Amino acid sequence: MFVIFVCPIFSPAATQMIEAALNVPHVRLGVIAQQPLTALAPNVAAGLAAHWQVDDVTNTASLEHAVRALGATHGAIARCFGAYEQLQQPLATVRERLGIPGLSSEAAHNFRDKARMKDALRAAGVPVARHRLIPSRDDALAFIAEVGFPIVLKPPAGAGAIATQRIRDVASLDAMLANYRATPANPMLAEEFLRGTEYSLETVSIDGNAIWHSLTRYGPTPLDVVEHSWIQWTVLLPREIDAPEFDDIRAVGAKALAALGMGTGVSHCEWFRRDDGTIAISEIAARPPGANITTMISRAHDIDFVAAWVRLMINGTFDPPVRRFAVGTAYLRGQGTGQVRTVEGLESVQEQFGALICDSRLPYPGQHPTGSYEGEGYIIVRHPDTTVVQNALQRIVSSVRVRLG
Repeated sequence: MFVIFVCPIFSPAATQMIEAALNVPHVRLGVIAQQPLTALAPNVAAGLAAHWQVDDVTNTASLEHAVRALGATHGAIARCFGAYEQLQQPLATVRERLGIPGLSSEAAHNFRDKARMKDALRAAGVPVARHRLIPSRDDALAFIAEVGFPIVLKPPAGAGAIATQRIRDVASLDAMLANYRATPANPMLAEEFLRGTEYSLETVSIDGNAIWHSLTRYGPTPLDVVEHSWIQWTVLLPREIDAPEFDDIRAVGAKALAALGMGTGVSHCEWFRRDDGTIAISEIAARPPGANITTMISRAHDIDFVAAWVRLMINGTFDPPVRRFAVGTAYLRGQGTGQVRTVEGLESVQEQFGALICDSRLPYPGQHPTGSYEGEGYIIVRHPDTTVVQNALQRIVSSVRVRLG
């Protein structure tokens, strides 16, 4: 079986996915990337059946040329997939043109275009924030007159909290519109600001049927984290996700995926529990989650969730695992400007929670800031008791200080 995996660069996450695909029996793997084969670890590169370099993997014409060329040399292409969000629509288009199974281009468009997504969800009766495409300042002001300040403004093809801003007044509105230069051909997406607790819902679907799920809670919301570089935030994956309090999101999540046209794969949904107890979908991506959630799912179930996703994408199979632990990630973020000068509190954390720590990437003096909302490092803890994990996360983010200077 000849399979193609597509990625922009050979990042640690992409390399892990390539290694997982190489371990699937009876698979000959080709890779399309923007980097030469020499950028991939030699032991991994040696296992590939083919490699094709392109300037931009999201360019549909270039991607199609590469896929056709590999198919002409290596035979029928059974699967062609990748995890990078910006790739999902070009991949779907190429698959359709070449008759390769996978998520349809229409469904990929639904997932990628957040305004189109919300229109489809609202039409299906799925609760979402009120929204409008904003081609001009006047349109933005008309929307604000309906929903009030604050609003959320983002590109329609944004990913998560990236390039998303909370607009609190006319001055901040004008600044963002000037920066992104919204036009009728290139509008921004305005959304009602949702107040409440933000969660994620990860779902495994096969042939359009949601067969398994996981769930996390953000503290605070990713938008709060993006706005305040000093916040050390947490993501909690509780052990108890089948409690009645989550009945509504499980039902709504499955309904949302059906409305968008999900086929076989893993989806990452961000949603809110409003202050009044109701729920609303923020957005959904047809890919595995970021922010260490994939690792957390692996640790909660004692599995390799990356390998499970790869097998799902290649063979269309998934063995639902048993959830054995609660897991949480504490993100450590630098305070100040410059390089990391000191890291305080790690010894205390190790003494108190060393037995709970299952993964970490610790900041160190001299380190350059990552510039990412995930910060300069993280600590992942797990325990069968969700309360133990919750308490550990709060102690870690209150104890560790990463000083820049």
